[in-house]
Amino acid sequence: MMLSRAARPALRAAAIAAQPATFNVAPSAGYATLREIEGRLKSIRNIEKITKTMKIVASTKLTRATRAMESSRVYGNTSNEVFEKAETKPTESENKKSLLIVCSSDKGLCGGIHSGLSRFTRKLLSQQPNTELVILGEKCKAQLSRGSAKNIQLSFAGVGKDVPTFADAQAIADQVSLLPGKYDSVQILYNKFVNAQSYEPTIIDAHSEDAILQSSNISAFELDEEVVGNLREYALANSLFWALAEGHACEQSARRNAMDNASKNAGDMITKFQILFNRTRQAVITGELVEIITGAAASEE
Repeated sequence: MMLSRAARPALRAAAIAAQPATFNVAPSAGYATLREIEGRLKSIRNIEKITKTMKIVASTKLTRATRAMESSRVYGNTSNEVFEKAETKPTESENKKSLLIVCSSDKGLCGGIHSGLSRFTRKLLSQQPNTELVILGEKCKAQLSRGSAKNIQLSFAGVGKDVPTFADAQAIADQVSLLPGKYDSVQILYNKFVNAQSYEPTIIDAHSEDAILQSSNISAFELDEEVVGNLREYALANSLFWALAEGHACEQSARRNAMDNASKNAGDMITKFQILFNRTRQAVITGELVEIITGAAASEE
């Protein structure tokens, strides 16, 4: 049957549409995959730049934090020496009322330094459920508020922005001293700086007035009862300053280590994605060459 000239183009278009589009789908999928991998590579490279910069900043801050930590230890060791010579011990009673001051900070991206304090606090609360908490820093507050909100009596934000000073510790000690009720035991939980790679949760005893007055060797210092309250508050500020300075040094060290590990992981991911990108691009080029050769062979036939 003969077709008119007007009908031939329409028939040709219908035949082309009926053919499976095998050669056109593969390249488009390949190019989409290449764009996706290229975007992922760009994102990882940007993250690597950020983590390397944060590592440099943390290393610089660690130097200052270490110097502040060394000077703060003089304050803390002096208070401890006084109480050791006075043989001061926490008072014991049937309905013992305890206070735990947890020294964390508001900043993250420093590994598990804050979660370690929270775990230690939860373990202590499981043994002494009536212990009341004062939390310095938003990180531990957010973690402990989930299951121990009723124990939190006081919290402080804005901690850890810069190197701690004695004025900061004194302001916190003033607020702690205004808490209602008398505590038989006051303890400070902080991260002790072991070395640049490790730290451990540690407790300092900050004794109450009754504990100081009941010290077996307190008479050696010839203290009047009127100044015992001032001594207790000053010793609490000393210990807080020590704990905050050590915790700040631990935080900067942990952040530097965390950013170093993150930079290494980003470098490994960049290497893997670069290999994947090269292989995918080679596969796309090979597919295009196959199409060209197939098309040339078909036209010769």
